[in-house]
Amino acid sequence: MKPRRVWAIARKEFIHVRRDPRSLGMAIAIPMLLLVLFGYALTLDVDNVPLIVWDQSQSHASREFISRFGASRYFSLRAYAQSYRDLERAVDSANALAGLVIPRDFARDIEAGRGASVQLIVDGSDSNTATLAMGYADVVVQTYSQEVAIEARQRLGGARLRPPLDVQPRVWFNPDLESKNYIIPGLIAVIMMVIAALLTSLTVAREWERGTMEQLISTPVKGSELILGKLLPYFTIGMLDVVLAVLMGEFLFHVPLRGNVALLLGMGAIFLAGALSLGMVISIVTMSQLLASQLAMVFTFLPSFLLSGFMYAIGNMPTAIQVLTYLIPSRHFVALLKGIYLKGVGLEVLAVEAVLLACFGVAMMALAILRFEKKLV
Repeated sequence: MKPRRVWAIARKEFIHVRRDPRSLGMAIAIPMLLLVLFGYALTLDVDNVPLIVWDQSQSHASREFISRFGASRYFSLRAYAQSYRDLERAVDSANALAGLVIPRDFARDIEAGRGASVQLIVDGSDSNTATLAMGYADVVVQTYSQEVAIEARQRLGGARLRPPLDVQPRVWFNPDLESKNYIIPGLIAVIMMVIAALLTSLTVAREWERGTMEQLISTPVKGSELILGKLLPYFTIGMLDVVLAVLMGEFLFHVPLRGNVALLLGMGAIFLAGALSLGMVISIVTMSQLLASQLAMVFTFLPSFLLSGFMYAIGNMPTAIQVLTYLIPSRHFVALLKGIYLKGVGLEVLAVEAVLLACFGVAMMALAILRFEKKLV
């Protein structure tokens, strides 16, 4: 392999990218646009749950109880219902996610020290949001119940009640529990995987469709030199995208970067090499730009989005699917990014993911070189 030949192919590809604004726009603008759109639109936080209340008691105790929901950041009191029909209509029309029904005897039961029952109706169309909303409501009710019990004990002249167990939670790595700190690192991996494979999936196929592959075959350039030369320009653009994505995460989304930046860029380079080589393999096999771009989307976006642990916990998947996720390079890169971003750990913890990612890169590059043959078809 001669570096001069590799550079000649790379220079040719650089000139093509520079003369084709669409390719350059796809390579730089689209990843940034996707990061902004997904970064702001995609969130796992459940705040300001719309709540409608049917207060049949109309007492000081019921208003005090309702005020606890209104004061919580997790609930937004939208309206008061006058009947079950009003409450059902609000939930059916999605004007409210939850409905609170307070019975007529609420205040009398509270003052008498008897257990008072209230009903919480939750729209379960989105099971995850409904589960979180019920958890928030349970915290509000439990806090109010403890305060009522303490006040009742004090009125009777008893000693101040103390909870038998006092939990002092401490959240590591993401103390504010903001979903963007969890989403943005994984989003970088998914976007880079898709864009990198799409870019190189058109390279060899474009040569065949335009009839320029015959000219390349007639030159003394070897297959390995051709593959590496075509990868170099897109690898450079991909690393620029990684740097821009890291800067956007830091200054636009304010995601903490606690780990080593050099390690992050190094792992990004290994990941890009594998993703670009995968696109090259698809381009070599299909020899059609349309088919190559479609297959690149199927082989990158869906596995990266569904099976990388970016959005869905791998531990909750069936065992067979969990085993399959080890073949998805985005899984290992997502783990690396989250470890470096949020935990600030290095290769002493992430060595397995780094090795598997490197194996993927080497395997894809070797497969691209082996699959490419300098002969007419």
